[in-house]
Amino acid sequence: MDGRIIRDFEQLDHKTCVSICDAIGERLQQNLRPQTELPPRLRELVDELRRRDNELH
Repeated sequence: MDGRIIRDFEQLDHKTCVSICDAIGERLQQNLRPQTELPPRLRELVDELRRRDNELH
């Protein structure tokens, strides 16, 4: 299943990826207090998104 997810991710264009990341960021800002530390798994996912975004540039 991970292979399918990676292939699907690679099919998204940069503009779509940025829009998705922005929407996730806005939702997180609405739902998390500013001083709240992200749960470890969520921090891992955010770091993975950042890493993948950097690879695309």
